[in-house]
Amino acid sequence: MNFESTQEREMIRQTAADVAAEYGPEHWREKERAGEFSEAFWAELADAGFHGLLIPEEYEGAGMGMQEMGLAMETLCAEGCGMAGTWYLVLTAGMAAVGIREYGTAEQKETYLPDIANGKRNFSIGITEPEAGTNTLNVATKAEKDGDEFVLNGQKAWITFSDRAENMIIVTRTTPREEVDRGTDGISLFIVDMDDPNIDVSPIEKHGINYSKSCEVFLENVRVPAENMLGDEDDGWWVLVDMLNPERIGFAAAGTGIGKLAANTAIEYANEREVFDAPIGSHQGVSFPITKAYAQMETAALMREKAAWRYDQGEECGYETNVAKATAVAAGIEAVKQSMQAFGGWGYATEYDVERWWREINLTRLAPVSQQMAYNHISQQLGFPKSY
Repeated sequence: MNFESTQEREMIRQTAADVAAEYGPEHWREKERAGEFSEAFWAELADAGFHGLLIPEEYEGAGMGMQEMGLAMETLCAEGCGMAGTWYLVLTAGMAAVGIREYGTAEQKETYLPDIANGKRNFSIGITEPEAGTNTLNVATKAEKDGDEFVLNGQKAWITFSDRAENMIIVTRTTPREEVDRGTDGISLFIVDMDDPNIDVSPIEKHGINYSKSCEVFLENVRVPAENMLGDEDDGWWVLVDMLNPERIGFAAAGTGIGKLAANTAIEYANEREVFDAPIGSHQGVSFPITKAYAQMETAALMREKAAWRYDQGEECGYETNVAKATAVAAGIEAVKQSMQAFGGWGYATEYDVERWWREINLTRLAPVSQQMAYNHISQQLGFPKSY
């Protein structure tokens, strides 16, 4: 790893800061209140080239890696976008782009990658199910072969963008779990067109991040051409794993990004707000908790850089991505909590945005993998017996 900043990284950082300045807290406060997707921000990300960061140049992308994507995400979050800075990039420009780039056929790459890079195509990722929860190996959505097609039946839950995406990469079982030697066998991924009349999408009312919808998705006899399979039949688990690591790196960027946004906002307020004839920031009871959380966020960001570097080098990085996600989220949550405390009662008011960032960052302890499951993975790597 080289800590010397390159011209490309400085350009990404500055571009992300410029975008965030245009789409700052007031924009997201209004979109959250209205429950509206920000089409303008989506288009701005395309104009800035962020949708194509992970896509090869031959498919109209930038040909960069997760180090650059993580930098863009954290900067967007920290400079004013909050969770939107990661949320609008992680599924399509992150997970879908990586899955198709690494495992797609030549036709799939030609069809989807340029449209992703240009912001013309949005993907949702169909993993979670009501009964399987965190245990993806228990996925119950079935894909049964019928000639040169597969017929899909099942239900997914908490599928972000499924109300507006053109496509979904969906995780299915092509061979029942009881018929395979390992739970990781028998899983296959498909690229599905979301305009299929046999797909029903129902938004879930939720606590925050209401500038995009997360939905239940019902599939009933959805017919998908065999050439829409992503990767090999019954071997899709490893495709999914390669898509999950960028997601965890992205959520690590969100944790530190939102935390820094809240902390920097609180620091500014603490310099202006006076109580007992002194700025409240001069009291260590206000400054130290935020400072401690900030130091932890800086450390977590370094682990995210290491995880992203290993990913870009094609090296095993599951341990690093879980450490980065777990530590970034813990530090970010503490930073937002203490920043809200610095605002006192005004931290509870929507006009100061900290309460919204609190609602946003708390999702990151539940997804894309819960903190408990991240620690499970880490503890197993340390030598503890498997607990799940």
